Amino acid sequence: MTITIKAEKREAFGKNASRQLRKRGFVPAILYAESVSSVPLALDKKDIIRIMKTETRENTIFKVMFDAELRDAMIKELQVDPVTDQLIHADLIQIAMDKLIRVTVPIVPKGEAFGVKTEGGFVDFVTREVEIECLPKDIPDRIEIDISGLHLHQSLKVESITAPTGVRLISEPGAVLVLISLPHKEEEFPGEKPEEVVAEEGKEPEVIKKERAAEEPEVEGKAKEKGKEKEKEKEKGKEKEKGKGKEK
Repeated sequence: MTITIKAEKREAFGKNASRQLRKRGFVPAILYAESVSSVPLALDKKDIIRIMKTETRENTIFKVMFDAELRDAMIKELQVDPVTDQLIHADLIQIAMDKLIRVTVPIVPKGEAFGVKTEGGFVDFVTREVEIECLPKDIPDRIEIDISGLHLHQSLKVESITAPTGVRLISEPGAVLVLISLPHKEEEFPGEKPEEVVAEEGKEPEVIKKERAAEEPEVEGKAKEKGKEKEKEKEKGKEKEKGKGKEK
Protein backbone atom coordinates (compact mmCIF):
# COMPACT_ATOMS: atom_id res chain seq x y z
CA MET A 1 0.00 0.00 0.00
CA THR A 2 1.37 3.37 -1.04
CA ILE A 3 1.62 6.01 1.68
CA THR A 4 0.73 9.57 0.75
CA ILE A 5 1.48 12.45 3.11
CA LYS A 6 0.54 16.10 2.87
CA ALA A 7 3.17 18.75 3.43
CA GLU A 8 3.29 22.53 3.56
CA LYS A 9 5.86 24.73 1.88
CA ARG A 10 7.84 26.70 4.44
CA GLU A 11 7.94 30.46 3.99
CA ALA A 12 9.57 31.40 7.31
CA PHE A 13 13.01 30.15 8.37
CA GLY A 14 15.31 30.29 11.37
CA LYS A 15 15.29 28.82 14.86
CA ASN A 16 12.22 30.69 16.03
CA ALA A 17 10.15 29.64 13.00
CA SER A 18 11.25 26.01 13.42
CA ARG A 19 10.37 26.13 17.12
CA GLN A 20 6.87 27.37 16.30
CA LEU A 21 6.41 24.55 13.78
CA ARG A 22 7.37 21.91 16.36
CA LYS A 23 4.88 23.37 18.85
CA ARG A 24 2.16 22.73 16.25
CA GLY A 25 3.26 19.12 15.81
CA PHE A 26 5.16 19.68 12.56
CA VAL A 27 8.77 18.97 11.64
CA PRO A 28 10.93 21.22 9.39
CA ALA A 29 12.09 19.28 6.32
CA ILE A 30 13.83 19.68 2.98
CA LEU A 31 13.06 17.68 -0.17
CA TYR A 32 16.20 17.19 -2.29
CA ALA A 33 16.15 16.27 -5.99
CA GLU A 34 18.77 15.86 -8.72
CA SER A 35 17.34 17.95 -11.51
CA VAL A 36 15.28 20.53 -9.59
CA SER A 37 15.85 22.88 -6.68
CA SER A 38 15.39 21.61 -3.13
CA VAL A 39 12.06 22.44 -1.49
CA PRO A 40 11.72 23.46 2.18
CA LEU A 41 8.67 21.74 3.69
CA ALA A 42 6.83 21.24 6.97
CA LEU A 43 5.74 17.65 7.64
CA ASP A 44 3.30 16.33 10.21
CA LYS A 45 5.32 14.48 12.85
CA LYS A 46 2.71 11.68 12.91
CA ASP A 47 3.31 10.97 9.20
CA ILE A 48 7.04 10.49 9.76
CA ILE A 49 6.39 8.14 12.67
CA ARG A 50 3.93 6.18 10.50
CA ILE A 51 6.58 5.74 7.80
CA MET A 52 9.24 4.63 10.31
CA LYS A 53 6.88 1.98 11.70
CA THR A 54 6.67 0.17 8.36
CA GLU A 55 8.83 -2.91 7.70
CA THR A 56 11.08 -1.01 5.28
CA ARG A 57 11.40 2.00 7.61
CA GLU A 58 13.65 4.68 6.00
CA ASN A 59 13.69 2.66 2.75
CA THR A 60 9.94 3.16 2.38
CA ILE A 61 8.88 4.86 -0.85
CA PHE A 62 6.02 7.28 -0.23
CA LYS A 63 4.33 10.16 -2.03
CA VAL A 64 4.59 13.68 -0.68
CA MET A 65 1.95 16.21 -1.74
CA PHE A 66 2.36 20.00 -1.66
CA ASP A 67 1.03 22.86 -3.84
CA ALA A 68 -0.89 20.43 -6.08
CA GLU A 69 2.36 18.52 -6.75
CA LEU A 70 2.87 14.84 -6.00
CA ARG A 71 6.41 13.45 -5.80
CA ASP A 72 7.87 10.06 -4.90
CA ALA A 73 10.28 10.34 -2.00
CA MET A 74 12.27 8.53 0.69
CA ILE A 75 13.67 9.61 4.04
CA LYS A 76 17.34 10.47 3.65
CA GLU A 77 18.11 11.48 7.24
CA LEU A 78 16.32 12.27 10.49
CA GLN A 79 17.79 14.57 13.11
CA VAL A 80 16.91 13.92 16.74
CA ASP A 81 17.66 16.09 19.76
CA PRO A 82 20.20 14.13 21.88
CA VAL A 83 18.79 15.54 25.13
CA THR A 84 15.01 15.43 24.61
CA ASP A 85 15.01 12.61 22.00
CA GLN A 86 12.57 14.69 19.95
CA LEU A 87 12.53 14.74 16.14
CA ILE A 88 13.81 18.17 15.06
CA HIS A 89 14.44 17.92 11.28
CA ALA A 90 13.96 15.61 8.30
CA ASP A 91 15.77 15.36 4.97
CA LEU A 92 13.87 13.75 2.09
CA ILE A 93 15.16 12.67 -1.31
CA GLN A 94 13.05 12.61 -4.46
CA ILE A 95 13.00 9.20 -6.15
CA ALA A 96 12.75 8.37 -9.85
CA MET A 97 10.89 5.05 -9.96
CA ASP A 98 12.61 4.01 -13.22
CA LYS A 99 16.19 4.56 -11.97
CA LEU A 100 18.41 2.32 -9.87
CA ILE A 101 18.96 3.34 -6.27
CA ARG A 102 21.45 2.25 -3.60
CA VAL A 103 20.22 1.57 -0.08
CA THR A 104 21.18 -0.53 2.93
CA VAL A 105 18.94 -3.33 4.17
CA PRO A 106 19.11 -5.43 7.35
CA ILE A 107 20.38 -9.01 7.46
CA VAL A 108 18.19 -11.50 9.34
CA PRO A 109 19.56 -14.99 10.21
CA LYS A 110 17.40 -18.13 9.82
CA GLY A 111 17.76 -21.43 11.63
CA GLU A 112 19.94 -22.52 14.56
CA ALA A 113 23.62 -22.96 13.81
CA PHE A 114 25.10 -26.44 14.35
CA GLY A 115 27.96 -24.81 16.25
CA VAL A 116 25.46 -23.29 18.69
CA LYS A 117 23.20 -26.29 19.07
CA THR A 118 25.86 -28.98 19.62
CA GLU A 119 29.28 -27.33 20.05
CA GLY A 120 28.61 -24.70 22.72
CA GLY A 121 29.15 -21.63 20.54
CA PHE A 122 27.10 -18.48 19.99
CA VAL A 123 26.21 -16.32 16.98
CA ASP A 124 28.43 -13.24 16.77
CA PHE A 125 26.82 -10.61 14.50
CA VAL A 126 29.70 -8.85 12.74
CA THR A 127 27.66 -6.96 10.10
CA ARG A 128 23.92 -6.43 10.47
CA GLU A 129 23.16 -4.81 7.10
CA VAL A 130 24.37 -4.80 3.50
CA GLU A 131 24.30 -2.25 0.71
CA ILE A 132 22.31 -3.14 -2.40
CA GLU A 133 21.33 -1.60 -5.73
CA CYS A 134 17.92 -2.02 -7.35
CA LEU A 135 14.86 -0.19 -8.64
CA PRO A 136 12.81 1.50 -5.90
CA LYS A 137 9.96 -1.00 -6.34
CA ASP A 138 12.33 -3.93 -5.70
CA ILE A 139 13.77 -2.75 -2.36
CA PRO A 140 13.39 -5.65 0.10
CA ASP A 141 12.58 -5.00 3.74
CA ARG A 142 15.27 -7.57 4.73
CA ILE A 143 17.57 -10.27 3.39
CA GLU A 144 17.43 -13.60 5.19
CA ILE A 145 20.51 -15.85 5.52
CA ASP A 146 20.52 -19.51 6.55
CA ILE A 147 23.08 -20.13 9.32
CA SER A 148 21.97 -23.65 10.33
CA GLY A 149 24.98 -25.33 8.65
CA LEU A 150 27.65 -23.24 10.40
CA HIS A 151 30.01 -25.07 12.78
CA LEU A 152 32.18 -23.56 15.52
CA HIS A 153 34.61 -20.92 14.17
CA GLN A 154 32.89 -20.88 10.78
CA SER A 155 31.49 -17.65 9.26
CA LEU A 156 29.07 -16.52 6.59
CA LYS A 157 30.20 -13.76 4.22
CA VAL A 158 28.45 -11.41 1.81
CA GLU A 159 29.59 -13.55 -1.14
CA SER A 160 27.48 -16.43 0.24
CA ILE A 161 24.22 -14.45 0.02
CA THR A 162 21.67 -15.18 -2.67
CA ALA A 163 20.23 -11.76 -3.49
CA PRO A 164 16.50 -11.42 -4.29
CA THR A 165 15.43 -11.00 -7.92
CA GLY A 166 16.32 -7.58 -9.30
CA VAL A 167 18.74 -6.85 -6.44
CA ARG A 168 22.53 -6.53 -6.76
CA LEU A 169 24.83 -6.68 -3.74
CA ILE A 170 27.22 -3.74 -3.43
CA SER A 171 28.91 -4.55 -0.10
CA GLU A 172 32.42 -6.09 -0.13
CA PRO A 173 32.05 -9.83 -0.99
CA GLY A 174 34.55 -10.87 1.70
CA ALA A 175 32.82 -8.95 4.49
CA VAL A 176 31.82 -11.27 7.36
CA LEU A 177 28.16 -11.18 8.39
CA VAL A 178 28.04 -13.74 11.21
CA LEU A 179 30.64 -15.85 13.02
CA ILE A 180 30.10 -18.81 15.34
CA SER A 181 32.36 -18.14 18.32
CA LEU A 182 33.09 -19.60 21.74
CA PRO A 183 32.00 -17.66 24.83
CA HIS A 184 34.88 -15.76 26.46
CA LYS A 185 36.09 -17.33 29.73
CA GLU A 186 37.81 -15.54 32.58
CA GLU A 187 41.56 -16.13 32.66
CA GLU A 188 42.68 -18.47 35.42
CA PHE A 189 46.11 -16.92 36.10
CA PRO A 190 48.11 -19.12 33.69
CA GLY A 191 51.67 -19.35 35.02
CA GLU A 192 50.93 -16.85 37.78
CA LYS A 193 50.35 -17.13 41.53
CA PRO A 194 47.11 -15.56 42.80
CA GLU A 195 47.72 -12.93 45.44
CA GLU A 196 45.00 -14.41 47.67
CA VAL A 197 46.74 -17.81 47.89
CA VAL A 198 50.51 -17.30 47.66
CA ALA A 199 52.50 -14.31 48.87
CA GLU A 200 54.89 -12.45 46.60
CA GLU A 201 58.30 -14.03 46.10
CA GLY A 202 60.80 -13.05 48.80
CA LYS A 203 58.13 -11.86 51.23
CA GLU A 204 56.58 -13.67 54.18
CA PRO A 205 52.83 -13.94 54.42
CA GLU A 206 51.36 -11.47 56.89
CA VAL A 207 49.95 -14.23 59.13
CA ILE A 208 53.40 -15.81 59.61
CA LYS A 209 54.87 -12.39 60.40
CA LYS A 210 52.30 -11.84 63.14
CA GLU A 211 52.82 -15.29 64.65
CA ARG A 212 56.59 -14.82 64.65
CA ALA A 213 56.26 -11.40 66.23
CA ALA A 214 54.14 -12.90 69.03
CA GLU A 215 56.71 -15.63 69.68
CA GLU A 216 59.81 -13.39 69.69
CA PRO A 217 59.43 -11.93 73.24
CA GLU A 218 59.17 -15.43 74.74
CA VAL A 219 62.17 -16.73 72.79
CA GLU A 220 64.20 -13.66 73.70
CA GLY A 221 63.39 -14.12 77.41
CA LYS A 222 64.56 -17.75 77.36
CA ALA A 223 67.82 -16.80 75.66
CA LYS A 224 68.53 -14.21 78.39
CA GLU A 225 67.93 -16.76 81.16
CA LYS A 226 70.35 -19.22 79.51
CA GLY A 227 72.95 -16.46 79.26
CA LYS A 228 72.66 -15.70 82.97
CA GLU A 229 73.04 -19.37 83.88
CA LYS A 230 76.23 -19.61 81.83
CA GLU A 231 77.63 -16.52 83.57
CA LYS A 232 76.93 -18.06 86.97
CA GLU A 233 78.67 -21.29 85.98
CA LYS A 234 81.74 -19.33 84.85
CA GLU A 235 81.88 -17.46 88.17
CA LYS A 236 81.69 -20.73 90.10
CA GLY A 237 84.52 -22.14 88.00
CA LYS A 238 86.72 -19.15 88.74
CA GLU A 239 86.10 -19.42 92.48
CA LYS A 240 87.09 -23.12 92.45
CA GLU A 241 90.34 -22.32 90.66
CA LYS A 242 91.20 -19.68 93.25
CA GLY A 243 90.56 -22.18 96.10
CA LYS A 244 92.93 -24.74 94.57
CA GLY A 245 95.67 -22.13 94.26
CA LYS A 246 95.49 -21.27 97.97
CA GLU A 247 95.76 -24.92 99.02
CA LYS A 248 99.03 -25.29 97.04
